[in-house]
Amino acid sequence: MKRVLTIQDISCLGKCSLTVALPLISATGNEAVILPTAVLSTHTMFKDFTYKDLSDQLDPITQHWKSQDVQFDAIYTGYLGSVEEIHHMEKIFNMFKTDDNIVFIDPVMADNGKLYPNFDMDYVKANAKLCGLADIIVPNITEACFMTDTEYKEEYDEAYIKDLLDKLAKLGSKIVVLTGVSLFEGKTGIMGYDTVKKEYFSYQNDIVGAKYHGTGDIFSSVAVGAYMNGLSIRDALAVAADYTALTIKKTLENPKKPWYGVDFEATIPDLVKALKDAQ
Repeated sequence: MKRVLTIQDISCLGKCSLTVALPLISATGNEAVILPTAVLSTHTMFKDFTYKDLSDQLDPITQHWKSQDVQFDAIYTGYLGSVEEIHHMEKIFNMFKTDDNIVFIDPVMADNGKLYPNFDMDYVKANAKLCGLADIIVPNITEACFMTDTEYKEEYDEAYIKDLLDKLAKLGSKIVVLTGVSLFEGKTGIMGYDTVKKEYFSYQNDIVGAKYHGTGDIFSSVAVGAYMNGLSIRDALAVAADYTALTIKKTLENPKKPWYGVDFEATIPDLVKALKDAQ
């Protein structure tokens, strides 16, 4: 069993961040260790949510782990709320990165051509630097454009995506992956570049006509867990893409019409089966 450290916030209600990462990494048969950066009553699509920053707890927690000789097979970061927290990640990588483990970064900060509220270009630059310390990064197109100073386009071709990947590769990570990439009509998925093998790769599945909060966290959590199960990174990303699409489809079938997150709990057996089939 591999041990995965996941670092992001806890939205107590909302099916995102750690409340997604913990059960899904566990469902893949790996041990999930959490390092919460903040506690929110709900995710930010709710009104009047509470927020408690936990930045002052990051050093004490990780120093305690270090004193106990705790080691990790993967370090996976998601939403980080400030430049200060990004700098904390750099320290954590220095403490726990080895030649045998991986750093997986989902640089959550933007979508649809715009930064999320409270983020600015200083945050973008810090996140880009952090991505350079990773083995694998999985930004969406908007995030990639901000980190590489590239014009954001809603309509694009494969050459545009490859150019983005080439620019991302210069940040320093070994494998760069763009999410939310539509290479064919009616399709969506990922396209990546392996800087070691000098190879592009892609995976596409059918577009599901709905968007829900937290699906990016589902994708990244499953990708990390599947990769820790011994799948190649390409196969792990494919499993993650298919599982994310399946959870959206199942949620659309729910007569109660949930709006704040997807029904991933109902599809965990499908995830377990998909991992067994892929091995």
